[in-house]
Amino acid sequence: MANHSQLGFQDASSPIMEELVEFHDHALMVALAICSLVLYLLALMLTEKLSSSTVDAQEIELIWTILPAIVLILLALPSLQILYMMDEIDEPDLTLKAIGHQWYWSYEYTDFKDLTFDAYMIPTMDLPLGHFRLLETDHRIVIPMESLIRIIVTADDVLHSWAIPTLGVKTDAIPGRLNQTSFITTRPGIFYGQCSEICGANHSFMPIVVESTPLTYFENWSSMLSS
Repeated sequence: MANHSQLGFQDASSPIMEELVEFHDHALMVALAICSLVLYLLALMLTEKLSSSTVDAQEIELIWTILPAIVLILLALPSLQILYMMDEIDEPDLTLKAIGHQWYWSYEYTDFKDLTFDAYMIPTMDLPLGHFRLLETDHRIVIPMESLIRIIVTADDVLHSWAIPTLGVKTDAIPGRLNQTSFITTRPGIFYGQCSEICGANHSFMPIVVESTPLTYFENWSSMLSS
């Protein structure tokens, strides 16, 4: 859950999000090193400690040609690894279908019979004490923790986007098209997200709530709803 005036990421709750945070820190350190080098060379130029009579310097030209290529490789390799991890979905433990509407979400647990529901935002006037304004829904997505969850995302009317920052998940919901992604929750808890594609007047009022629970609790919950 994000805090007021927070500048960094939310606490990672999935392996993908942990990798994304590490890659962000890695890229930030590379950018900091480049900025430091540029500022150092700029300071040398301004203080006239470099020779102004140099006409040809093949060694310097070779360095500033090879160095950017090395930097790009250092950024590209971990980025491609994360992209592969996000696209690789091998034998999911649970498949969930999310359908975006103006302005609510519908969910279908495809591994269960008749386990479907709509999730609407709870209005502020009906919100229980201690709950989060504009983030709570009347039905939560319940999933077993430490299980590979595949989510298939589409839309019924206009473009939407199913996103939960703490899980590192953001998938476009496009009418007539099925997109998929996967995630694993590493701890129990309640994770909040929102539609991340401007979809009309009430775009800000279609939140997403995922509750990660132990497997036994999920089995009891699913049997109660599907019965």
